[in-house]
Amino acid sequence: MHIDASQIFNFLPVPTDIHFGCGVVRSLGDRIRSLGGTKAFLVTDPGVRAAGILEEITAALRAAAVDYTICERVKPDSGSALIDEATAELKQSGADAVVGIGGGSSLDTAKAVAALAANPGGALAYVGLHKIRNHPLPMIAIPTTAGTGSEVTLWAVFTDESKGLKVAIGSALIYPAVALCDPELTLSLPPHLTASTGMDAMAHAIECCTNNACQPISAALALRAIELIGRNLRSAVLNGRNRQARYAMMLAAAMAGIAMNPTRLGLAHALAMPLGSWDIRVPHGMALAITLPAVMEFNYLAEPARFVEVSRALGEPVDDLPPLEAARRAVHVVRSLARDIGIPKGLAEFGVREEHVEPIVAEAMKSGNVPVNPRRACAEDLGRILRQAL
Repeated sequence: MHIDASQIFNFLPVPTDIHFGCGVVRSLGDRIRSLGGTKAFLVTDPGVRAAGILEEITAALRAAAVDYTICERVKPDSGSALIDEATAELKQSGADAVVGIGGGSSLDTAKAVAALAANPGGALAYVGLHKIRNHPLPMIAIPTTAGTGSEVTLWAVFTDESKGLKVAIGSALIYPAVALCDPELTLSLPPHLTASTGMDAMAHAIECCTNNACQPISAALALRAIELIGRNLRSAVLNGRNRQARYAMMLAAAMAGIAMNPTRLGLAHALAMPLGSWDIRVPHGMALAITLPAVMEFNYLAEPARFVEVSRALGEPVDDLPPLEAARRAVHVVRSLARDIGIPKGLAEFGVREEHVEPIVAEAMKSGNVPVNPRRACAEDLGRILRQAL
């Protein structure tokens, strides 16, 4: 990894107490008590119950004599109205700790609910950065997918239902207090969700370590995450009961999440937010999986040395290649990986059409991920990338 001796940087600490490994979810009751909690408010989605995971978690709570209330109405790209409703339910329940169980939507909803329980007003009042003032209720994140890294990030993403637009609350105060990362909870995750969430983690790692805000600590975490994903995502998708692959993918997702907190990301993430908005609603992981190779194709010429490192992390023998060819190998490998795990060829399969390009690009250009992208990009550039991904 290249290190710039002139770089001055700051790496924010991650305040989340991370417990990682098969079976750690059974310690949930003890973790709640260690935070001073006596009753938990569980935020999850129907799929978690259908997979049998919710019963496993509530059994752990009953064994520890911890009372609980369940809100299981989260859906993909869940909205601001649900956050406000769940916050009212939490206050009525008397719970003093929040537990998020599921993928990014459930964890982000839980983070927002924990914050609103201690701050006045609704979710939309806190969209943006550093608007949370009071410390949230203690929140425990239990991921059941390996992708978003929400269990270790300072973001809560949701839909502003008044505009149909995906937005985010960002604050150092909304990191989960505890993350219980149990790879066994991902064993029943269907192949298509394993694929899309895995590519979400890959996009986090690649955009983190190649953007203009990256520094050595984030780069080291991101490159290791890329290596783990490159080696294990195919097995996790094609043989979901492979515990080693599931362990590696959950580890990679957490590492990429920690890495990106101080760096932001790039154009794929700038596009993914509006692609998940309005009536388009491309699933976040799929939006990233499809646009990432096109974004990498656009970017590698600007920072070939960083993309050579990505190629190496992906296992490519590039030492004898010219720098640009070595850098471009990363694009080829990511595109091949996406194809091997069944990612659709283009966004058109999700109904994205030429008429959507202009509003998507206009919204994407507002993203804080555009200025840190390794290659300067204008609206016309984003339009070309998006059309390439159709």
